[in-house]
Amino acid sequence: MKAGRWGVLLVLAMWAAHAGAAVDIGQFIRKDEFNEIKISPTGEYYAATVPLEDRTALVIFTRDGLKSTGMFRPMANAHVNGFEWVNDQRVLISIAQKFGMLDQPQPTGEIYAINADGGQVDLLVGFRVQGNGAGTRIQPKKVEDVAAFLIDVLPGDDRNAVIAVWPLMGDDPFTRAERLDVRSGRRITLARAPVRRASFVTDADGEVRLAYGANVDNVEKLYYRDATGADWRLVNDPASSGRVEIPLGFSQDNRLAYLRVRGEDSGTDRIVAWDPASNARTTMLHHAGADPLTIIHRNGTSIPVGAQVMDGRHRNLFFDDDSPEARQYRSLEAAFPDQSVRITSSTRDGKLLLIRVWSGNSPGDFYLFDTEQKKVAHVVSSGSWIDPDKAANVEPFTFKARDGLAVHGYLTRPRGVAGALPMVVMPHGGPFGIFDAWQYDSDAQMLAAAGYAVMQVNYRGSGNYGLAFQKAGARQWGGTMQDDLTDATRWAIEQGHADRAKICIYGASYGAYAALMGVAKEPSLYRCAAGYVGVYDLPMMQRETGRKRRSLGNWSRDWVGDDMAALAAVSPNRMAERIKVPVFLAAGGEDEVAPVEHTRMMEAALKKAGVPVESLYYDTEGHGFYTEPHQREYYGKLLTFLSRHLGGDTAK
Repeated sequence: MKAGRWGVLLVLAMWAAHAGAAVDIGQFIRKDEFNEIKISPTGEYYAATVPLEDRTALVIFTRDGLKSTGMFRPMANAHVNGFEWVNDQRVLISIAQKFGMLDQPQPTGEIYAINADGGQVDLLVGFRVQGNGAGTRIQPKKVEDVAAFLIDVLPGDDRNAVIAVWPLMGDDPFTRAERLDVRSGRRITLARAPVRRASFVTDADGEVRLAYGANVDNVEKLYYRDATGADWRLVNDPASSGRVEIPLGFSQDNRLAYLRVRGEDSGTDRIVAWDPASNARTTMLHHAGADPLTIIHRNGTSIPVGAQVMDGRHRNLFFDDDSPEARQYRSLEAAFPDQSVRITSSTRDGKLLLIRVWSGNSPGDFYLFDTEQKKVAHVVSSGSWIDPDKAANVEPFTFKARDGLAVHGYLTRPRGVAGALPMVVMPHGGPFGIFDAWQYDSDAQMLAAAGYAVMQVNYRGSGNYGLAFQKAGARQWGGTMQDDLTDATRWAIEQGHADRAKICIYGASYGAYAALMGVAKEPSLYRCAAGYVGVYDLPMMQRETGRKRRSLGNWSRDWVGDDMAALAAVSPNRMAERIKVPVFLAAGGEDEVAPVEHTRMMEAALKKAGVPVESLYYDTEGHGFYTEPHQREYYGKLLTFLSRHLGGDTAK
């Protein structure tokens, strides 16, 4: 009895020692110094994406001395979301629009190019391409409403790349593969897709051999052709095979194609080698706990040799454990124990590798690895102001839901604080196919700095755990997906991670929906709820989605549902009278993903039901607050709201 009493007093003492240290919001909303870095084929330069206040730029600088030689700075609210060295001196750049820090950038389909010295910046393809004027017949670039996406940089061809071109006319177009001159912008059609919305895969020689797409029914079909100009033939139709096959690339001799195979009865996804001549499929890589996450290629090529998976933490797996790539990764993993490692790029001769290293308490560092001298040198950090030794610990967990399904997630705890803590349950957005990973999460770290344990749950419907796990969430908004969050919360209490009297639930987008549904379905489990840019009326959401595009409407009916009465019954704004705890809501007036009307309706319903509710709106923000002053005010109000009900720290 005395030992138990002293244990409680020790936890309280540690909590009291932590409390009172106001949270510095600035370190958590500050943009990373670098997002991605790649070395040039000769090793003379680096190209890197750099977040700025209202855009993401591409900067080129020398490897020796890190001297800037050129910069591509897109228009306001535009972001470099992909880039590749296509030869020793030229970089191709793809652009995306991003409104709100929680939005994934939406690709515009524009491809730019820039030289290593900053010269010859040009828009090569996209809807904003302009001709040379009516006075000349020399028009190398096509002026048309299309979007384009890079397929292959053709390492043996310094002049050209292969791109996929999507006509912007029509919601679900037939696409085509084209060869793009990376200097003039001239394009030549290589293949036309046999199915709508197709992507293409080239073989080791740069020939377009595979096409993968879906018509408005969203059935994802795979096609193959023997050579350029040959007819396409159907390789896989999920309607008859019961599996989805996604092309990844070819072997060095082009005899085998590598496919990612998804099936409801096959557990997690696997990578197979498919022989077009015999139609035989041989499993090359399969992890029972997680899907392939990132494909690992042979250095400087498009040839797959393995994959990184995330079974709690990241693992690098290979088709052949004795291959040079496998041995190379093993040596890097030994150099950086307890961290995730990925090779981002290499020189053409493979002597220099640029690697990224990160973990749950570090946003990441970039290192240069000299394969001949076996030396590693630090290049830059993504967030140099963050001390990994002081950041909160992030640990994976697994528990069994009420129906026996294994559910995974992550628990972030303040460093050095033991025992049951006030806890914030933070469901991710999406919801389907999205998942929380072992990485530095600024929201979770901010909440941990305020003294909370933070639980992130990959409820059914999330990605990474196989098609059956993802489909288990279909039409389960407010149902078993919500039950997983409830079961996770009770598990955390039972395991001694959470103080049962001090738990709140907070999320963004779908996570905001789950937060409000959580306090509606379990009014005694949580002390409060916070919803950020959320969806709260499912019938209204379905009507909006159906108007956007036929294939999107079909997808939403399959995954969310089409019974409007049933959807209304699991809409938080229509269940406000069941909510008994305080609520904080925030939304942006220009949000096209979760229109602000959802939040205003939710707030009105809560007020009518007599529920204490606070709100914050910015008319100029979208699906997430983007400007630094707005972020600072939002997180300040969130921490104050949570402190009032859980007792944690507030902002400075």
